[in-house]
Amino acid sequence: MTDAMLRVPVEVRDRLAVIAESRGTSIRQLVQEFAESTLTDEERRERAERARAYLAENFGVEVTDEESAAMGRRLRDEFARQQPPGAAAA
Repeated sequence: MTDAMLRVPVEVRDRLAVIAESRGTSIRQLVQEFAESTLTDEERRERAERARAYLAENFGVEVTDEESAAMGRRLRDEFARQQPPGAAAA
């Protein structure tokens, strides 16, 4: 694999170094993990559609847009509630 250089402000580099060190990894690995695990809006929509199709096909459950949005809000709220004080939610 060929490496590429990314230019970021010094403050961003320093922040990435702190995060990487706290996780026992490198900035390189941190950025790689972020790129591999972060979905685009289109990828999220595709996954949601596949999940809806699976539920309909295998369980006979039709999930409406409103139900999907409500569940998304509940999940985000629960995730935020379980974060330690001062932690930033994604």
